[in-house]
Amino acid sequence: MGMEYSAQFQKLCQIEARRSLIIVGIVAIAYVMLQFFMLPYGNAFKFLLPDNEVSLSAKSGYSSNQSSVRAEKEGEINPSSFVEVVREDDKINDDDDVNEDDNVSKEFDRTKQDIVALEGNDRDESLGLDKPLKFLDVMEDNNSKVEADNAGKSEIVGLEDQNSFDSGLELNESSSFHGNENVESWNQANHLQAENVRKLPDSDLDVPKNDSEVMSVRRRKKVRPGMPPLSVTPIVKMNQILARHLASSSKMEIFDAKSKIIYPTVSDVDKELHAPVFRNVSTFMRSYELMEKTLKVYVYRDGKRPIFHQPTLKGLYASEGWFMKLMEGNKHFVVKNPNKAHLFYMPFSSRMLEYALYVPNSHNRTNLRQFMKGYTEAIAAKYPFWNRTGGTDHFVVACHDWAPYETRHHMEESIKALCNADITIGFKIGRDVSLPETFVRYARNPLRDIGGKPPSKRNILAFYAGNSHGYLRPILLKHWKGKDPDMKIYGLLPTSVSRRMNYMQHMKSSKYCICPKGHEVNSPRVVEAIFYECVPVIISDNFVPPFFEILNWEAFSVIVAEKDIPNLKDILVSIPEERYIEMQLAVKKVQRHFLWHSRPVKYDLFHMILHSIWYSRVFQIRRQ
Repeated sequence: MGMEYSAQFQKLCQIEARRSLIIVGIVAIAYVMLQFFMLPYGNAFKFLLPDNEVSLSAKSGYSSNQSSVRAEKEGEINPSSFVEVVREDDKINDDDDVNEDDNVSKEFDRTKQDIVALEGNDRDESLGLDKPLKFLDVMEDNNSKVEADNAGKSEIVGLEDQNSFDSGLELNESSSFHGNENVESWNQANHLQAENVRKLPDSDLDVPKNDSEVMSVRRRKKVRPGMPPLSVTPIVKMNQILARHLASSSKMEIFDAKSKIIYPTVSDVDKELHAPVFRNVSTFMRSYELMEKTLKVYVYRDGKRPIFHQPTLKGLYASEGWFMKLMEGNKHFVVKNPNKAHLFYMPFSSRMLEYALYVPNSHNRTNLRQFMKGYTEAIAAKYPFWNRTGGTDHFVVACHDWAPYETRHHMEESIKALCNADITIGFKIGRDVSLPETFVRYARNPLRDIGGKPPSKRNILAFYAGNSHGYLRPILLKHWKGKDPDMKIYGLLPTSVSRRMNYMQHMKSSKYCICPKGHEVNSPRVVEAIFYECVPVIISDNFVPPFFEILNWEAFSVIVAEKDIPNLKDILVSIPEERYIEMQLAVKKVQRHFLWHSRPVKYDLFHMILHSIWYSRVFQIRRQ
């Protein structure tokens, strides 16, 4: 009897053991399948390997150009997602970069003249243009210091001590950072000059299109520098694009601001505003009021000078510097708690990025773009806010001609306020903001010499003087230089002429100021003409004028197609005197929106830039 019970018990144990093994097997298969379908290729079976066997392959499912970062081990950070290598998909192709940079050395020589003394800060000798720059020195944590006993670990400048990371912020398994071997290779990469950074072929890059991918890589058609655009988008078409954008945004973004802007309840228009210069003055007023009441901005403190937090307040690129200075010092819109912010400002200077990193005569700006890509990825790794929206609530303000290139791909969904507002190189009407290019001569008093003669005393029909940059200005000079006494068209203003009447006096005495494009579509002469109360004549196909979503440029400017340069005088003469008087008055009224003040005032340039960024965010189209 005892033997029979013993046999039955052994049989029952065997059945239960088989059943347990089957259950374990099913669970294991389900887990493997879940890993396979939920994670990118190459990550599914890494949990089966020991840590020291996880390879750092460039073919990993999460490449370094992604800002959605995951953790493999607490306290381990991979700098490969910050610098790594210059990749072929970032570079587009070698021919494209060479073609796109034909005029780089000329542009550098031109902008080099605009470098001003950096107030209160001497230029670091390590940032000399003829010396290598430590690529990672940009990122600096302003809130914590790295302890001496962490010296054995890899130090990623700009990220907090690994232990201070939020447990909810994970690092990418494929970007894990292991051992002293990787520390050594990281330090070597840290000291590489940008022009010597090695490149991986396309075959080594396999970037899957998955839900976690934030920064998409897009290829664009080659741009032919120094040549007319292949296609032209007239101002009428730009108006249609803007109208479609405003009508198609179906989701309220910031509280109920959108509905209040679309259906304003404002009955009395502010007497300080000149209605004709706006598309819809009531809409603008309501949006501006909501911005003042609602908007909160968080300013990232990460990053070292001079590329970050060091505004240039004088010269061609002063717009980005003045905005940076006033935004960082603002107490009404800026919040210290990022969880309360609607927008996030990344305060870099495209001018100082070029000044610090570009190698003269190299005809290669890839290191500038790679630098900004690393900064963006570090921000995404340190804070949860970028990944939360894919960067759609982040913005930059950059005035250098190269800014569209420097922010390509990795800031594709962010709001970019750019002086180089060119539709053909990726400027998006309704998302991006056309930033006015202001040439500030006197940083201590940016309003010095403002204004000009009244219309009755402006005896010059049209005026232009300047360098022959780009393909368009030589055409203008060919048709009009010295051809007509009413058309004061020069190259550089001759000394014999400037002795009698200098450049500023010419603008103050002219009815129309000609503003042709140079190397790029933007020109400081547009704002300069408004400053001296001269009606601007914009000759630049595919240029989106500043604050295009708000202002009615046809009320205070003349927009001429490049092909119509031979008919320029006929176009200007055909404008009735009454119409000119209206436009000149509109120029004087709109002038207040293009002025910098040491302490911002209502409706000034600082508030107009911030309003356009706010307005873009409210009506922003979210790509699914």
